[in-house]
Amino acid sequence: MNSDKIGDLDEVKKKVYPIREPIVSKVSDIDFSGNYSYANYLRWQFEERLELIKGKVFEMSAPAPFHQLVSWRISGELHAYLKKKPCRAYPAPFDVRFPDASKRNKDVYTVLQPDISIVCDMTKIDKRGCVGPPDIVVEILSPSNNKKDLEYKFAIYEEYGVREYWIVFPDERYFLKYVRNADGVFIGDKPYNGDVDFVSALLPGFRLNMNEVFED
Repeated sequence: MNSDKIGDLDEVKKKVYPIREPIVSKVSDIDFSGNYSYANYLRWQFEERLELIKGKVFEMSAPAPFHQLVSWRISGELHAYLKKKPCRAYPAPFDVRFPDASKRNKDVYTVLQPDISIVCDMTKIDKRGCVGPPDIVVEILSPSNNKKDLEYKFAIYEEYGVREYWIVFPDERYFLKYVRNADGVFIGDKPYNGDVDFVSALLPGFRLNMNEVFED
């Protein structure tokens, strides 16, 4: 997988909306053929969660109970491990902006909400979330988001410099880990499943037992 996977998003109709558009209170009022920035995103005031990938809008479905249980277990272990360490773990909903040349709201066209973001450079954190790539991103898949996470978001995380990407398959009960190499390419590790411990080179001593994470 690489950034070529998001090439088809460049074919999105380039219908740029004015920055001072009215507040949008219903997701049904959004033109999904449009091309949106973070400035537009900030004017959407409804309960539904959306993400932007290269200006294209993606809806987010409500997570299943087991998804939330797995997320809570991972977050709990990370919280315990990161106490008195410089990094912090931020569970969703938590906006991560991926700027290019400019960090201005109107110039940012990718805004994602990873299930868990681990950030070690606190200068990236502001009152609205994270500006720039987290060090580690954790995504917990569901049938409705598999393509987005395995293709589009994988490519974004690789392109913008996420150092580790953990993909969790709750139904199949295993983890995949991708580590960014010196060439800026994600290299995959073997699947973690069964009675084994998941480990991370960026978090020395951190361990997650797969049987415990996926316990019913």
